[in-house]
Amino acid sequence: MPSTAIYARYSTDLQNDASIEDQVRLCKEYAERNNLSVAEVYTDHGISGTTMNRPGMQSMMSDAAKGKFSFIISEALDRISRDQEDIAGIYKRVSFEGIQIHTLSEGPVNELHIGLKGTMGALFIKDLADKTRRGMRGNVEAGKSGGGKAYGYDMPRTFDARGELIRGDRTINEIEADTITDIFNRYASGESPRSIAMDLNAKGIKGPTSKGWGQSTINGNAKRGTGILNNELYIGRMIWNRLKYIKDPETGKRVSRLNDESEWIIKGVPELRIIDDALWKRVKDRQKVQSQTSFAQGHSKRLCDHNRPAYILSGLVKCGVCGGGMINVNSDRTGCANARNKGTCSNRKTIKRTALEKHVFDGLKNHLLHPEMFAKFCEVYTEHLNTLRSQKNAAYNAAVSELQTTKRDQEKLIDAILNGIPAEHVKGRLDSLKEHQDELENIIANHTPEPVVLHPAMAQHYQKNISNLIEALAKPEFKAQASDAIRKLIERITLTPSTEGNNKPYIIEVQGVLADILNLALDSDTQEKRPLSESDLNPSIALVAGVGFEPTTFRL
Repeated sequence: MPSTAIYARYSTDLQNDASIEDQVRLCKEYAERNNLSVAEVYTDHGISGTTMNRPGMQSMMSDAAKGKFSFIISEALDRISRDQEDIAGIYKRVSFEGIQIHTLSEGPVNELHIGLKGTMGALFIKDLADKTRRGMRGNVEAGKSGGGKAYGYDMPRTFDARGELIRGDRTINEIEADTITDIFNRYASGESPRSIAMDLNAKGIKGPTSKGWGQSTINGNAKRGTGILNNELYIGRMIWNRLKYIKDPETGKRVSRLNDESEWIIKGVPELRIIDDALWKRVKDRQKVQSQTSFAQGHSKRLCDHNRPAYILSGLVKCGVCGGGMINVNSDRTGCANARNKGTCSNRKTIKRTALEKHVFDGLKNHLLHPEMFAKFCEVYTEHLNTLRSQKNAAYNAAVSELQTTKRDQEKLIDAILNGIPAEHVKGRLDSLKEHQDELENIIANHTPEPVVLHPAMAQHYQKNISNLIEALAKPEFKAQASDAIRKLIERITLTPSTEGNNKPYIIEVQGVLADILNLALDSDTQEKRPLSESDLNPSIALVAGVGFEPTTFRL
């Protein structure tokens, strides 16, 4: 019996695990009726269908590439995805592997379903968003919450005369309100947001996200109305629609955009006031002075400067104790952000930024693809490629075999028509076989094996190219481009405190991006291959500086 995978998903609070169970049960019944053996069940609980960042979906796509099943069954196409681009990409990838998608609603899925259902799914999401915003605005116009829970307030569960939940009501949380008042008073008196945050964490006072206080939690962004010190709800003024959120198509994450002030909805809610006008004004006056001081000191930068990392390793360095980011604690040293700004990490050691860069560059240049270690890597990588080629060839051979069977089945039906069976009785079956034949022929036609050969001199080419990049950092006209190229090679740098004293404060672990490292190792004079891409590699593999795929640490 052909093997099949079942995929089930639900996304809203109105659904629960019972929805998953219902979907799986119906899909298993469908598989049984169609003589399919269920190999695996993949599920995603409470995750939107507009993103591909779903553990169950990612597992299923990974297993599909390994040829673990020939069919995918789901309740409906919108369970698999509601995004036009994503559903087309899923269909394209599984079709390449010779896998058919069947749904209880649409039956066997083809290109027509992908186009129509993908469009319908996108329109559904847009319509749902519009209706949700309309409902939220109705609440705001009535002086109620437009969504989200603000620190300092509770959302009581009350019911009307018909027993229906009344949504959007807020009441002041007296304990949190005292913390808010304390923050405003301390800031107005000259204390820094970082000092306030560290003291609140030391006292064990939970923050808005229950993850500890940070200076940005307090200071926020005055223009966007974020942060404790900028929330006008604390003076009885509710502002809704200040920001809009859109999804980044590259990362799938939501990003905020500031709306024009004419689009803001402003309502007075005096019953929710926590801070008096005099204290609010003292805070705003100090923020204004701080902003002017920063501008006078030259801290205002052009947009391109804001978007470009201040230093070559900015954002790549993580603390080995808490997993948080490492920041520049002064003009020349790097330390743990959580230890410095929140007091929630015990790692108080720092390292000179120039020393860190020197050791990372040395690791990239002399350790990451050392010729002796590269030989071991080649062995492991070649084995991985052979596995991928074997899987790809298996799918190709299966398509060739199935194509012959499909053609024979069509010939039998044509013979039956010639022997007197009415054509309308077998027309549907003939159409289905012809459609399946086209799919198989497409898989066969697109089968173009591209063996990726690792040149024996790749390690030397890599060392030469990385040396050129490091030298280019010293040349102003090439610094920005070289910096970007080096950052692409690094996935993560982890600094773990050493026990060897101040002379060697940290153990440094550099994790590289496999595809970009190998592309840098390609030499145009000796390599006629296309640049390597993620499709050549197992996405779960990250090459770490050292032997094969094993981490190697560089001690200071």
